[in-house]
Parts: sequence; structure tokens; C-alpha cells
Amino acid sequence: MTLVSSPDPVIDANLAIALDALLAEHSVTRAAARLHTSPAAMSRTLARLRRVLQDPLLVRAGQTMVPTPRAQALREEAAAVVRGLGALLSPGASVDPAALRGTFTLQAADLIGAALAPGLLDLAQREAPGVSFRIRAEELEAGPALRDGRIDLEVGSIDHVDPETQVEELVTLRMVAAVRSGHPLTEGPLTPARLADAQHVAVSRRGRFTGPLDTALAERDLQRRVSVVLPGHLAAMTLAARSDLVCLVPAALPGAAPSPLTHDAVALGLRLLDVPLDLPPLTIGMAWHPRHTADGAHRWLRGSVRRTLRAPAARSEEAPPSP
Repeated sequence: MTLVSSPDPVIDANLAIALDALLAEHSVTRAAARLHTSPAAMSRTLARLRRVLQDPLLVRAGQTMVPTPRAQALREEAAAVVRGLGALLSPGASVDPAALRGTFTLQAADLIGAALAPGLLDLAQREAPGVSFRIRAEELEAGPALRDGRIDLEVGSIDHVDPETQVEELVTLRMVAAVRSGHPLTEGPLTPARLADAQHVAVSRRGRFTGPLDTALAERDLQRRVSVVLPGHLAAMTLAARSDLVCLVPAALPGAAPSPLTHDAVALGLRLLDVPLDLPPLTIGMAWHPRHTADGAHRWLRGSVRRTLRAPAARSEEAPPSP
């Protein structure tokens, strides 16, 4: 839209807003009241608009003012400009999840991905049926991948973030020993010595044989035997269910609601045993690039991850109310 015919016009947003008010009200006084300014200031603005547009815009007709043909032609265009300015400069409105379309890409370890997928699919089916998910293994360096948009969200133990990365802690878990039903460790109290004497399967993407459990055992002059190292918890739990190997898995803190991260262990028939050692807790969080912080679609994604991994009592206020 072109509102001017002079060679080098100067038009600002306030002029467009004033023009819209004057053409809607057909009155300097009412336009001034609409924009919370004085009639004198609005009269000066009208004079400026007349000079810029080279048209009187509103002319006296008895006790009222009527628009010129040019003003009538500009009425809808001026209103559209003001609506556009309002949309441009307003805070981001809440997104209707039902209107979302597209795919979210998350990066997570296999156990977290397996815990997330059912909950995310259930929420999407009920709230955002046009959304799908791609869950990638922990194969990318999260900071650059978040920055360049290869992933939308990283979920897991967040310990390698760039300075600008946004991080939110979701849930704190503890590590427990998972063994098959009928395993010798299920008979009688589990002591550090008995735990050390058992054969273990370790989980490490980097192939490491040792971890916090070995440190805790070493403080008691104990050492376990790790028979095999696997890159993911799902494979390790499957092996533990078919052998006498012990696998460590994350579980909820005492007194908390069960964590979805233990669902697969239970489904495999594994028994979860408290480890009689002081092991560091495991904090699961999510990380994202700050450009997505105010984005309504990404807010829905973060809220969905939050609702999936947190116990019901700890769910965020971002969760939509129950119908």
C-alpha cells in the first residue's frame, strides 16, 4: 500500500494509527479520545496527514466531518495496516495445539526415548494430531545441533551445553539394580559385597567399564566384574532379563510416583533392588536453543515432555487443564 504521493515522505507507525482512528471516527475529538491524546494534538496530526497525503481527508459538513473520496479509499487499507502492526508488535499468542502441523526432532538416550514416545504420542493424539516426532540417538553434539536446528530439543542428563543454551531440570532419579526374577540377589538382603560379587552389564556410549558404582565400591575396598559393556539401557536390560547379569537402571526416588523410565524394566520382568551404597542422583533435563523459548509450538513440545517425564504432582502449570 502507498499512502503518499510526495517525493520523499516520512510516515511513522503513529501516523498510520492516527489515520485509522480519524477515518473510523470522522471526528478529531473522538479520534483523540480513542488514542488517549488531546484534541489539539490530534488536530496537529490531521494537519500533518493532510500535508503528507496531499488531501484534506476530512472536511466540515455542517456540525460533522465527512471523509473525502481519497479517505474512503484508504479506510480499509489503513485499518489493515494497524491490524498488521498490532500482530507484529504483540507478544506471541498461545498456539492452538490442534492447529500444529509438522515434526519435532528430539535427541535422547534409548531408555529416555522409549519412555517419552508413548506419552508424547498419547498427548499428540489428544491435543495435536498433526504433530509427529523424530527421536534421534545421542549421536550429535547437542549445542551445535540445537543452534543450527538439526534437533529441537535434547532430553537427558544435560552436562555439555553452550552458554546460550536454555536448560530445565525435569526430574531427579536414583540408580537401582535390575535383575531377572529368581536371581540369587533377590534372596536375602543385598549387601555391597554381594553386589560386587555378581557379574554386571555396564551401559556406556563410550565403552567405559567403570562408573559411579565402581567408585562407591572402591571406597569399601570392593571391585565388581563387568562382563560386557553395551551402548544402551534397553539392550542391557534385555540381557539382564535373560542371564544372571546385573544392570543398573534409573528409578524414582523413594516415596515418589514411579518413573516412566522403569516401565521397560518392569515389562521385561526385572526385579528392582535398592543399591546399598551412596550413589549420586541422576538428573534428567531438557535443553533447547533460546530462539525457541517464546515459540508457542516449542512451548507445547516442552510442556508435553515435562508432563510425560514428571510425576503428576510435579507437572507444570503449562499443562492444559483436564477437560
